Amino acid sequence: MTADNQSHDRGAADSADQPSAVRGGSAQYVRIFDTTLRDGEQSPGATMTLEEKLRIARKLEALGVDVIEAGFPAASPGELLSVQEIAGVVSECEVAGLCRTREPDIEASWKAVSAAKKPRLHVFIATSKLHMEHKLKLSPAQVLEEVRRGVKHCASLTKSVEFSAEDATRTDLSFLKEVFACAIESGATVLNIPDTVGYTMPNEYARIVTEIMGVVASVGGGSSPRRDVIVSTHCHNDLGLAVANSLAAIMAGARQVECCVNGIGERAGNAALEELVMALKVRKDLIGCDTRINTREIMNVSRLVSQVTGLPVAASKPIVGRNAFAHESGIHQHGMLRDRRTYEIMVPEDIGLTESRMVLGKHSGRAALANRLNELGYRLSGAQIEQVFERFKHLADRKKNIYDEDLTALVADDVFNVPVRYELVSIESRSGTEVAPWARVKVRVDGTEHTAEAGGNGPVNAVVQALRAATGNEDVTMTEYHIDALSSGSDSQGQVTIAISGDQLVSRGQATDMDVVTASAKAFMAALNHRAYQLELSRLQSAS
Repeated sequence: MTADNQSHDRGAADSADQPSAVRGGSAQYVRIFDTTLRDGEQSPGATMTLEEKLRIARKLEALGVDVIEAGFPAASPGELLSVQEIAGVVSECEVAGLCRTREPDIEASWKAVSAAKKPRLHVFIATSKLHMEHKLKLSPAQVLEEVRRGVKHCASLTKSVEFSAEDATRTDLSFLKEVFACAIESGATVLNIPDTVGYTMPNEYARIVTEIMGVVASVGGGSSPRRDVIVSTHCHNDLGLAVANSLAAIMAGARQVECCVNGIGERAGNAALEELVMALKVRKDLIGCDTRINTREIMNVSRLVSQVTGLPVAASKPIVGRNAFAHESGIHQHGMLRDRRTYEIMVPEDIGLTESRMVLGKHSGRAALANRLNELGYRLSGAQIEQVFERFKHLADRKKNIYDEDLTALVADDVFNVPVRYELVSIESRSGTEVAPWARVKVRVDGTEHTAEAGGNGPVNAVVQALRAATGNEDVTMTEYHIDALSSGSDSQGQVTIAISGDQLVSRGQATDMDVVTASAKAFMAALNHRAYQLELSRLQSAS
């Protein structure tokens, strides 16, 4: 089965969206379906505000993804509103709403995405014996009827209809082929084969894709797959194979991959967008496929998603990790000095990193700051620029060189947080070899000031204990604490990420400061505000 069998042929408008190198026939076009705002948000503690979702959606559009899965509109009125808002600001790529085969789900999704310039309905139902018997309580015949009815309903509303067979890789292959044939006949234009629990292996997944490509051919009545039906992948990373499985599927003929920035998602996450894109770019000689992704935006998107979700990127994470382009071994350094290609298969500039990132200092003005933030992809209002500039000047008085990481942290701290219920007023702490750690804090809770003091097994622990007491959150437990230096040097800011749990919720907070105790206090307060936001969302969902 050749790659030509899945060429993009759905109209002049779609063709015009493809990069010239792809349209010219030198490589086959793979569509990037980003589900960071839907599946990615299902990572524990990764709940996003509407403003944060819009920020990420705009950045994904600048990155060049083909489809943004904006959410699951039937989940709540707030989710429907979020998808509607995203559909209203995105114009260059499709906006998809996820829905079950149920009529209310489909109507909610259509209400959410119908205003989009390029709307898509993404309808799904489980097809494995395990899911049908224990979750759906439906027979195979009933599931087929759900597929037929649900896909037809979607197709009556929009031309772009994606159908997913949940838990496809644990579904009987004969039944899976029957399901997908039914979906095509009912109007599906994209067939997605989810590895819902990260169970499959590359060779097995490639075989499944090949079989489904055969279904596409047979339903079309010819020897080649229909050119208006695309086969898609959606791989989870439970066994660490999400990217490998996705690439195997592409080599077998799939021409859409579903993925998340930084590989976030439920459990062990989804296939990482940046890894898939760069694998296709670096090994185009072997795979022969390309995307329309502007890879120089990858680092900016990665940082933004990490900041918004509070999920730090591991230092050894491929492509976007801090060590991805670091070389410590003497042998490696010697080779790099002679020729970078000895130990780098891509260059940092490919993903938006530069050798020299120091651009601003204490003498820089608002115009220089606004210009650099614009270059980094931040489109801020005048009021927001003023807000960031005030903190920028304060930081510049304490720190000689301001790096891009410092600027993105300032924006995240000041502009894109959840609503503030808990506000840190001041902290005082002491520790040392001869004194017991102790802290006193002053906070505002709904505008009212409270103070508390506490001891601990270290200055950070003492501050956290005092904050728990002052805010009335003694029941929450800190489950994760992570600190990173944003840049090199002794004057680097510390970026602290904290996760807390309580009421069966995982909440996250992130903050930066040159004083790690202060950064920790700010991050803990951010986590408390995130928790308050999650509880309010739960209350609104229950009320609806």
